[in-house]
Amino acid sequence: MSDNRSVANGERVLADLNALRAIGAYKTGVHKPTFSEPHRQSLEWLVEKLPEAGLTGAIDGIGNILGTSTRAGPKLLAGSHLESQNYAGWLDGPLGVVYALEAARVINSDPSLRGAVEVAAWCDEEGHFGHFLGSRSYVGGVSEADIDAARDRTTGQSMREALSDAGLAGRPRIAAEPGRHIGYLEAHIEQGDALETSGLAIGVVTSIVGIWQYRINFVGEQNHAGTTRMASRKDAGLALAKFCVAIDARFPAVAGPRTVWTTGRITLDPGAPSIIPGGAEMLFQIRDDDPAVIARLEGLLRTMIDEANAHGPCQVTLERLRTGVPAKMHPPFQAAIEAASKAFANGRSVRMPSGAGHDAQVLATIMPAAMLFVPSIGGISHHWTENTADADIVTGAQVFVDACRRILAG
Repeated sequence: MSDNRSVANGERVLADLNALRAIGAYKTGVHKPTFSEPHRQSLEWLVEKLPEAGLTGAIDGIGNILGTSTRAGPKLLAGSHLESQNYAGWLDGPLGVVYALEAARVINSDPSLRGAVEVAAWCDEEGHFGHFLGSRSYVGGVSEADIDAARDRTTGQSMREALSDAGLAGRPRIAAEPGRHIGYLEAHIEQGDALETSGLAIGVVTSIVGIWQYRINFVGEQNHAGTTRMASRKDAGLALAKFCVAIDARFPAVAGPRTVWTTGRITLDPGAPSIIPGGAEMLFQIRDDDPAVIARLEGLLRTMIDEANAHGPCQVTLERLRTGVPAKMHPPFQAAIEAASKAFANGRSVRMPSGAGHDAQVLATIMPAAMLFVPSIGGISHHWTENTADADIVTGAQVFVDACRRILAG
């Protein structure tokens, strides 16, 4: 490594993040659903910035950007995403893209170093049309049929129509070039309060959870709410409610120390106060970074459904909607982040798992990958009040750039 290492320009990083924040601004956050006009403008902003880092790139046929370098030597891939959840925070995604851009600007112009940082912006990490569609496309995990079937979860618009509206129809999709990159590095806000409450500056991510999602349906008997005796009812809504309570009572016995589970949307059919619901549906999710734990929990869930069907009064079915293999982060890259934290954050770092999903877990299927976290104020994320102190953003940028330098130096 050079003894006269250049470092991240904190003012430039903050200026970039605030420029992106102004695109699609909503209160103190942003509203940038995938392929919305603010999202498209953000992608175009990045394409225009790439030459500052000695990179060239364009938006591909699924909304990804990959800025590439012709510089000799090893290539490290870095990035995140630029769309947001609906009416959400300004840092979830853009922080990782801007850190990657800054690392490329600093490192790619340093004549004392071999190699380069290449910058990626992955489309739809937030799952408006499907989970991790951009990064999964890059690693070969999205077919044309998948794109045909994808629909916006809020508007119902087809992905094909959205791509056409964005001017991306017919463009080729970028695919990973085997052997091009020595690995992938991503930065993100923590989306929790562990760093803030502990007075720490950097989280060195050890693993990323797998996310398993289900639809559980209850079929009872629709009937009049005023004339049907309680003893003879087959109330699907009540059966669903009891099942939710049973999950919370029984899951802890087989869960891991960091397992979480969530009942999402609940719908009743017909959902009228004078009608006993004949149908009910719940979306249910399990997260853990140990596949064995997830297998145990799914096994218990199926046992509980069998028991519910055996005892009635409603019939219950389980449909698996999504699976996600947990990802372990690359130990040498974790060590590089830790060393950079000692140099630029007074060693105020901790190794920690990620309870949220990230594109890094997709990239980890084809190359070594790692992540670093910076503190979230109040642990808030996926809301327009999400924020991180400027000083923590700058420290994170300095650590990220130095970690990239160390990884490229081997």
